[in-house]
Amino acid sequence: MTSADEPLLVVGLGNPGPRYVGNRHNVGFLVVDELAARVGGKFKAHKGGAEVLECRLAGRRVALAKPRSFMNVSGGPVVATARFYKVAPENLIVIHDELDLPFAAVRLKLGGGENGHNGLRSISKSLSTRDYLRVRFGIGRPPGRMDPADFVLRDFSATERKELALAVDHCADATEALVGKGLEAAQNLFHAR
Repeated sequence: MTSADEPLLVVGLGNPGPRYVGNRHNVGFLVVDELAARVGGKFKAHKGGAEVLECRLAGRRVALAKPRSFMNVSGGPVVATARFYKVAPENLIVIHDELDLPFAAVRLKLGGGENGHNGLRSISKSLSTRDYLRVRFGIGRPPGRMDPADFVLRDFSATERKELALAVDHCADATEALVGKGLEAAQNLFHAR
């Protein structure tokens, strides 16, 4: 991340509409909703194709965003919103579900592959780079031979829902640390757990 006076764009990934609210794929929305609640703000429709809340988070100017498009085509709204706020890819933070981490595990990274995540693939293609920050929220692997595409569009299990609020809170804490302290310091705080 660059200097503290440059704005950051923090995007939570999910699918719009009531049908998807409790899906594992929508955990990015849950985390940015938690961040919005912490600053006492409300999202508003933005011409970039996202719901946006401008705020200060961990001492930084931040735009929180939820694309209004479906996950697989979220790159367009993310790039349009980033352009509007003049946010370079290194100041973009994307919060998303991650199959390759156990439920509620949080990992922070810069760049890398998309691991079959169509939302990330769309963003990387639209940005023409993979070099943006990611906050990865573990949702675990699908049981048995279930197709991962079906698994991510299912609601969290009853057991997971009991822990979900705490897990979302933890992920929001990690995102705030990333915003306020930078990648390495935030990794040191949150990867040890």
